Amino acid sequence: MLAQVLSCAVLGLDGVPVQVQVDVTNGGPFFVVVGLPDASVNESRERVRAAIKNSGLSFPLKRITVNLAPGDLRKEGPAYDLPIAIGLLQASDQLTADLSSAMIIGELSLDGAVRHTNGVLSMAMQAQGAGLKRLFVPASDAPEAALISGLDVYPIESLFALYAHLQGLQPILPTRTGLEFQPDDASAGTDFQEIRGQEHVKRALEIAAAGAHNLIMTGPPGAGKTLLARAFPSILPRLTLPEALEVTRVYSVADMLPNEMPLMRTRPFRAPHHTISHAGLVGGGRWPRPGEISLAHRGVLFLDELPEFDARSLEAMRQPLEGERIVSISRAQGSLTFPANFLLLAAMNPCPCGYYGHPTKECTCAPAQIVRYQKKISGPLLDRIDIHITVPPVEFEKLSGNRLGEPSAVIQARVEKARTKQRERFEKAGVQNMQANADMGPAEVRQFCELDEAGKQLMRAAMKQMNMSARAFHRILKLARTTADLAESEKIETHHLAEAVQYRARSQE
Repeated sequence: MLAQVLSCAVLGLDGVPVQVQVDVTNGGPFFVVVGLPDASVNESRERVRAAIKNSGLSFPLKRITVNLAPGDLRKEGPAYDLPIAIGLLQASDQLTADLSSAMIIGELSLDGAVRHTNGVLSMAMQAQGAGLKRLFVPASDAPEAALISGLDVYPIESLFALYAHLQGLQPILPTRTGLEFQPDDASAGTDFQEIRGQEHVKRALEIAAAGAHNLIMTGPPGAGKTLLARAFPSILPRLTLPEALEVTRVYSVADMLPNEMPLMRTRPFRAPHHTISHAGLVGGGRWPRPGEISLAHRGVLFLDELPEFDARSLEAMRQPLEGERIVSISRAQGSLTFPANFLLLAAMNPCPCGYYGHPTKECTCAPAQIVRYQKKISGPLLDRIDIHITVPPVEFEKLSGNRLGEPSAVIQARVEKARTKQRERFEKAGVQNMQANADMGPAEVRQFCELDEAGKQLMRAAMKQMNMSARAFHRILKLARTTADLAESEKIETHHLAEAVQYRARSQE
């Protein structure tokens, strides 16, 4: 007898329907899984056999063939255990149920318990898009799946519990989570008011947060670059619901959702060490997984000691930094795309010893060493960074003083007000999928970053003196738009533009 149960695979971030076809015929005991399964899918034969027996049900000692269709899509992971078991029970006449409008997902333990599966949010989105009505998932993943409206999500604790539900013996109530979204403040780190001095760096970080602009800090060891970066999340605007769903989807596929948190509520802050591999930073692997640049989606990617990172990995970031905001990973089987709309926050020393240009400490590096060190960061990559800021040593008087700076909460309020202004501007103009000024393309720059005659003269002089590229020209205009938004100005005034040019000028020193 043949039974069919619908399940789902995850390809990149997208769910792909998989038809689990189970055929049970007379013959010697035989169990085979076909349809390009990986090792973990092949091992499901033993998990399914033990789970059925330990659930008090009967495992058919016949010829069993399981086909995972489509046959040209590679299947990985243990999420097919539960649909295979249900298909076996149907094909052996132990279960009679209409599953035509249902999708089943879950890994089985040997005792029949249903275990957590990653990527459930993407699978739920696929089920909704396919017009299905019921989704059976592990109980631990039900709140995550229930974020998607229009689906009855059933939390399954065990194989026998699902069997009893489908037989009408012991119904399971669907999970009702809903999208009651309340973002959390990322205020657990250092508050800006505790950071002494560096007022010009704080101002640059505020502009970066308001417009999602990339920023690089250069300064000697101990000047406070890492401290400023770690405090940066405390002034970021809180997540919106669409952004939270995007971030949650990435973390679900990467199997990195925090326990008891079906929906991410704070912006990601990723700070990988410079020894990270290319696949770890950009994404990849035999079965491609999101890298750090995708885990930082809608958040911050902090790269400390930037020149120490692998040059190949840094150059791979040019694609997401340029405006496409995605990273493509190609394999023999095809190409996968992951989102990578992140704010790059980088820090570096001016030279290998760290004291080139220091007011009191002498640099011990040879000129050739300094040039070689600084050239580790390519010109095209630096050109994609909007704000270049120097972080000088902090004077004793500022360190020893009792005067506190501006609290992070006050700065965050200004940043959120500027972000709201940007979103409203884009929505009013009918521009889709843009959250901040850094997302603008040439058409939006032309529409929203118009300069008066004085501004044009300033830009003409700046481009001539600094030998700017066309990319730098557009990035300065976007930066000026952000400074104007922080000042609640509808027009870009000359002083807004001058401040934006100043941040660009520091990269040319």
